[in-house]
Amino acid sequence: MISFHSTFLLLTTLVLLNNHHNNLTSAFTVQRQNYPNHNIQLLSNRRNTCCRDLVSLRLNNIDDENDEVKQSSSSLSSSLSSSWKSQMINVITSDPKRSFQFSLSQTLAGAVLGPFLDTYHSVFGVLQYNHPFTMQLWNNHHYFGHSTNVVPALVTTFWVPLLFGLAGFIISWLYILLDAVFVRHDNNETIHVQGMKNYSPPKILLGISFFTFQYWLSGILYYYNIDREIILSIMSLCAYIGYKSLDNTKSGFITSLATAIGGPIIEVALISLFSDTYHGYHYTDAGETGFFPLWIVPVYFLGGPANGNLARGVWNVLSSSITTTATSTSSSDQINRPKGCKVCNDSRAQPCPNCDANGYYVTYGREVKCNCCKGRGLVICRQCFHLYDEDPSDIEAIRQMMSRLPD
Repeated sequence: MISFHSTFLLLTTLVLLNNHHNNLTSAFTVQRQNYPNHNIQLLSNRRNTCCRDLVSLRLNNIDDENDEVKQSSSSLSSSLSSSWKSQMINVITSDPKRSFQFSLSQTLAGAVLGPFLDTYHSVFGVLQYNHPFTMQLWNNHHYFGHSTNVVPALVTTFWVPLLFGLAGFIISWLYILLDAVFVRHDNNETIHVQGMKNYSPPKILLGISFFTFQYWLSGILYYYNIDREIILSIMSLCAYIGYKSLDNTKSGFITSLATAIGGPIIEVALISLFSDTYHGYHYTDAGETGFFPLWIVPVYFLGGPANGNLARGVWNVLSSSITTTATSTSSSDQINRPKGCKVCNDSRAQPCPNCDANGYYVTYGREVKCNCCKGRGLVICRQCFHLYDEDPSDIEAIRQMMSRLPD
């Protein structure tokens, strides 16, 4: 009985242990099956998060790079803009006397020569002034069909010399200022264009003569009723030949193009506002524009080289005279100077250490005028004051001395 009971308990225990083992095995199997899926989901979420972070970081880097490129481009354009602006300002202000003489001479040249050119168009009937002022310089009773009336040498009105003088002033300064940007200069600012150190008087006179010929030719072609398209072609050819042979520079092309556009626009305004007034005028052939024929445009264009070469020649003459005066003054001073300074070679000036003798330095991508040398690139030599018995602390005397020294 006892044996049977013991056997039964043993079997019951084994069954229970077996069931418990199965339950544990099933639970472990289920947990083992679910655990990899959980890890894969976590890894997937982390991978997506990392990708988003990387994309966001890359986009931020691209934005930063774009901002840097924009800032760099803006800084470069600002530097270039300040550079050519400073060059133009320096050309004007470096010698006020030269600038004044140049402005006056070019204005007078335009005011004197312009009305005589305009007379060709008046005499040949291209345009008519309502109440012109005329002047007879010589007798001519047989000129292009005029057998009874004397052909005047000047037909104009009071505002024509003023307008041509203003045109000469603007065109001349445009040439000089644009040359300061596009071409190379000597230290005395003598212009170098295509290897030519100067514009000789024969070439200057040739340019003015060719422009005068074009004016005359346009008038005589119109007088003989040549078709306006043919006149336009001939005038355009003259303008091309004149520009290529007498100028052929960037500054010349820009100025001539501005003249060819601005001149007709001014004429439209003058005709619109004053054609019916006492001192007004009009073209006898309103042409394609309703104001004037288009062949007037290349005539304006060729006015650029004619005025520009004259401007360059006058500018070089004025610059050379200033340099000669400064050189002679410097030579006379050298005679009375004691010798012995090895730093400045007795010139009393040495390169500015603050800007490396450039006259400016670059900061934040922009050129800044040096405060030490005031843009000259030179400062007073402080090693030779004892040779001249001068006070190195007398700032005002030093400034006056430096103002007398040539660059």
